[in-house]
Amino acid sequence: MSDTPDSKAKPKLSVRDEIDLIKKENLTGQQLRMARKLAQKHGIESTSDLDAVRILRKQGIDPFTNAGVINPAAKQGQAGQPAADAAAAPAATGLQQIQLPATAQTMTIGAPAAPAGISDADRLKEIQRIQADLTKRRRRRLLQVFAKLMIFVGLPTAIAFYYFFAVASPMYSTFSDFVIQKSEGSSAAAGGLLSGTSFANNTDSIAVQGFLTSRAALQDLNTDHGFRAVFEDENLDPLQRLEPDATNEAAYKIFKKRVKVGYDPTEGVIKMEVIAPTPEASLTFSNALIGYAERQVDQLTKRARDDAMSSANESYQEQERLFQEAQDRVLAIQEESGTVSGELIVQQLTAEIATLRTDLISRRLALAQLENNSRPNKTKVDAQKAAIGELNKIIDELENELTGVDGSASAAQTTAKLSMAQRYLELRQTMLATSLSNKESAAMDASRQSRYLELSTAPVMPDSPSYPKKFENSLLALLVFLGLYLMVSLTASILREQVAN
Repeated sequence: MSDTPDSKAKPKLSVRDEIDLIKKENLTGQQLRMARKLAQKHGIESTSDLDAVRILRKQGIDPFTNAGVINPAAKQGQAGQPAADAAAAPAATGLQQIQLPATAQTMTIGAPAAPAGISDADRLKEIQRIQADLTKRRRRRLLQVFAKLMIFVGLPTAIAFYYFFAVASPMYSTFSDFVIQKSEGSSAAAGGLLSGTSFANNTDSIAVQGFLTSRAALQDLNTDHGFRAVFEDENLDPLQRLEPDATNEAAYKIFKKRVKVGYDPTEGVIKMEVIAPTPEASLTFSNALIGYAERQVDQLTKRARDDAMSSANESYQEQERLFQEAQDRVLAIQEESGTVSGELIVQQLTAEIATLRTDLISRRLALAQLENNSRPNKTKVDAQKAAIGELNKIIDELENELTGVDGSASAAQTTAKLSMAQRYLELRQTMLATSLSNKESAAMDASRQSRYLELSTAPVMPDSPSYPKKFENSLLALLVFLGLYLMVSLTASILREQVAN
């Protein structure tokens, strides 16, 4: 059959040109997935979703309609063919739908169906060209991945490897372990369930740990042993060297990296590692920090102990002053009354009055006997009367001295004042004794509250550098860079797929 003029005028398109034309249709991702599923349903092998659309259309199947089949009769009717041919279209369509699976089964696996007018040799060449193109793309992608790995993973790892093995300055570390102990007496065993355990000094250990990594410890270490000068040495590599004009914050960052302090709450042990460019500096810094820790431990309870002792001393001194005042008052009353006891004065005056009254009664009886005589002796009577008068006068004076009727200080008042002063003196003496006991108790409590540092592992000068750990650090750098690369690659792939859909 001869070719029509239209077929001669229309050039044959290659597979790549047909795929390019399909690309210009701007098919959506959903349409491409529909074409791929329809091709798999009919057993058609394709190299891509676009190639699946091309092969389905060659087979007369429209992947984007519900029927899934192109109506050849409709195409002929549109081209101006007779109505009789158009009327036979339904039969032809039904025939083509029945024969499609058989046509798909006779196709060669892995090769697209040959369009009309293409020989087997041309078809084989096209397949080989597509396969070569796919192989070239895979190689190009592998080369791109390898290049990215070399740039983003291999090169940084090589730089890190070179730094750790050839540039990094060796560092020496000194280890030490110590615990914070509390001085407890025998009576403190029942003070609590945690007495004598590591949990009893948990707060103190944490406080010491915080001090050893603080700026105050850095300042003391720099003042006493020149911490900055050691790390400003020009022999150190630039990454570990401290610049001469560096700030205190930069020095503190190096200090935190080089002084590592850890605390184990289960054992109550503080572990310290000091890293320095030389073994001598490492040992010196370690011993200095242990000394600072001992000073800090002593200061933890110093204020409480000083406050307790100061309060006890002040109370004792106050009670001692009051006792001295009470004693001076008793002495003044005794000097004023001329006796050491008011009761003794009262007893003495009472005894004298009783004696005088007895003598008075005797003289009155004698006077009465003289007056009963018919001729009393006037001389004797006058003598008895004079004696009786003197006795009454003396008795009145003694009673006045005893009771203070005329307004003078009586013996009873003196006795009362002296008695009150003595009782107050006894009270001050009791208070003084109590204050002394409190002072001794405060001293004992202060001794029990004292803390001290017990060194379990003394620092020893190292003989070989501990840092840098060359192999471990290089392997860690490789893993870090590889992880970053994979994370960025996966993120970029996900974003690219989301944008494409």
